[in-house]
Amino acid sequence: MSQPQSTPASTMTPQDAHTPEASGPAATQLGTLQLGTQATTAVRTFFISGCGTALEFYDFIVYGLAAALVFPELFFPSADRLTGTLVAFAAFGAGFIVRPLGGIVVGHFGDRIGRKSMLIMTLLLMGGSTFLIGCLPTYPAVGVLAPVLLVILRLVQGFAAGGEWGGSSLFGIENSPENRRGLWGSFTSTGIGIGSLFGTAVFTLLTLLPESTVQAWAWRVPFWLGGLLVLIGLVARTRMPHESVDKEHAPRVPIVAAIKRHPKQMLLAIGVSFGYNTIAYIGSIFTVTYTEQRGYTDTESLLFQVLGSTAFMIAAPFMGLLSDRFGRKKVIAGGAVVYALFFILFFPLVDGHVVWVATLGFVLVNVFMAMPQGCIPAFLGEQFSKESRYSSLSATYQTGAALGGGTAASIATALFIAFNHGSLGVALYSSAACLILALCVLGLRETYKVPTAQLGEKLPAAD
Repeated sequence: MSQPQSTPASTMTPQDAHTPEASGPAATQLGTLQLGTQATTAVRTFFISGCGTALEFYDFIVYGLAAALVFPELFFPSADRLTGTLVAFAAFGAGFIVRPLGGIVVGHFGDRIGRKSMLIMTLLLMGGSTFLIGCLPTYPAVGVLAPVLLVILRLVQGFAAGGEWGGSSLFGIENSPENRRGLWGSFTSTGIGIGSLFGTAVFTLLTLLPESTVQAWAWRVPFWLGGLLVLIGLVARTRMPHESVDKEHAPRVPIVAAIKRHPKQMLLAIGVSFGYNTIAYIGSIFTVTYTEQRGYTDTESLLFQVLGSTAFMIAAPFMGLLSDRFGRKKVIAGGAVVYALFFILFFPLVDGHVVWVATLGFVLVNVFMAMPQGCIPAFLGEQFSKESRYSSLSATYQTGAALGGGTAASIATALFIAFNHGSLGVALYSSAACLILALCVLGLRETYKVPTAQLGEKLPAAD
């Protein structure tokens, strides 16, 4: 839950340090100590929210890449390659079905008993299910049981992811200095970039092995590694401070209270999530299939993603910081427009088969993708009141993710097939998602200047 509303030492501004009560050598020493404390708190917050999310989204991206590269042959071998990929993406989307449920259930207990236990639980669920995917028998060994087990574990992954994002985002923004909620909220976005980078890098190394080796056993290694790496995130999260919860004033069912109090905000937040997740999963998952269909090797396709993820990881906190300075709505809506315009040009850049040009395309796509994502954790979290914020943020974001991200790769692949392996349908689909994102963002209040204690309260007219 939110920290007590008294201003912590770590959030003292330079102006505070120069008040008449704080002057002279002692004040200088105190100011240095406070700045040092703030830096330490930022690093600690990053490891709790950013690194935990990085490990979870490593698991998530590994499945997405496997669905594009190896699962069509291992779990869905009865179709041609492209149709098998479409079915594998459909199984990938199955995990999104339960993400809203995970968001509601985990968010409920996050509001009622606190963030810490829920964030530890989501890590354990994600790590365990990921490890078990690496242990699954394939279709040649057990037939239809193989894809059934795969989908079941995807459902567990989706449930865990549904509760993870909201909690880690809120830990950042609820513990940040007043004027840095965008930056600290972006730690979660940065974690997504780190997880994507690491997961893609591992799969890139796999492509250097003989294909027979990858199909035989090497595809399992990233899943085993992901399950073990979650233990690192547990070290940070078990050392989280125990937050107090005002159970006397907490609603019995936070999600119901949120719907009654913030109906407009919840609907628009779902639209924001739908638009963003649609473009994000097209940009990070479908593009691997597209480059393969255009004649690039698996290694080249994944290297594009490695460099793109690196660009995303660097850009996300910068965008969060920009939103602290200029406002969330300008950066998010502006990013949606820029992304829509550039994504139309992305496909010709890839089609030219000039590697450095295609690389530039992937880098820019991820930079423009980071413009909304770097700000969305703070922006959506700021729309809701404290007592139901975990439930509100998780339920709305994960519902949009299920509707948008869960179907994006499959719809994009189907459009690619329908347009005779042309990119126009996918480009138009992405542009429509960007339009929805921008319009829903503009319909919400600009809250970057609102004090944390007043978030979710009735505000004056929107900026």
